[in-house]
This record gives sequence, C-alpha cells and structure tokens, in this order.
Amino acid sequence: MPSFDIVSQVNPMEIENAVNQAKKELASRFDFKGVRAEIVLEKNEIKLTAQDQFKLKALEEIVVGKLAKRQISLKQVERKDPEISSIGNGRQIIKIKQGLEAAIAKQVASFVRDTKLKVTTQIQGEEVRVSGKSRDDLQAVISAVQGHDFPADLQFVNFRD
Repeated sequence: MPSFDIVSQVNPMEIENAVNQAKKELASRFDFKGVRAEIVLEKNEIKLTAQDQFKLKALEEIVVGKLAKRQISLKQVERKDPEISSIGNGRQIIKIKQGLEAAIAKQVASFVRDTKLKVTTQIQGEEVRVSGKSRDDLQAVISAVQGHDFPADLQFVNFRD
C-alpha cells in the first residue's frame, strides 16, 4: 500500500554552515571590533553572548539572517527572551525545532482526514504517516498540506509504492 511520512526537520549541516557564516561576519564587522561577543552552537541551540542589549540584538539579526539565507524556515527558529544582567551583559538562546510536536501532528492528521480523501493517517512519534490505495490520493494530500499554513515547516519523505 503506497504511503509517505510528513516530518519537520532541519538539516544540521545547514545550521552549522549558517553559524559559521555568522561567526565570520562577527569577526569582520567594524561595530564588533574589540567587543566581547560570541556565537556558540550546541546541538540544536545557538547561544549568543554580548556586552550589552544593542550588541545582542545585532547578533540575533546576524544569526537569523544567515539561517534564512541557508533556506532554514523561520517557523523552525524559536527565539528565547534575552537575559540582561545588572551590569549590562546579555545572553540569548535561539533554539532550532526538530520533529513535529504532538499538537501540530494532531492538527496535520485532522486536516488530512478533513480532506475526505481515501487515506489513513497515523501519528508515529514525531512524524505523521499517510497511507492509501491510490497514489493520486496521496499526491492530492501532499498538495493540500502544502497549500495550508501550518505552524511548522513540513517535508514529505519516504514515499513508498
């Protein structure tokens, strides 16, 4: 029976490339000369540290801009509130979401069921499996899901005949 999976993933190499480009820009920018500021990547978190709130905001704009240029959907980027200490130093965490959250997976599955196509959906951890007898029905589901705006960036993988 033909099937495919609906997932929400970001390529970790693209994240690493975006962070490396942001670090290069940080090193070459005139307004950051002699200023203590750094960008650190740890798994799916980007940690920003700067001397003051304005530099922290500029760092965030650099990183988010580089992520967008690497075709990483900003729906997958969660910006935490900056933490500013009493002496002015600032820290901020930018988290990259991997996998479908349970609420979004339920939303996708119910949307597919509401299309009234002859397909079945199963939520399997952080992905939604869609299966049906006809390839045409599966392709109609893909186009319907692409046309709807979900709070996560969705990809379609493991298309099996």
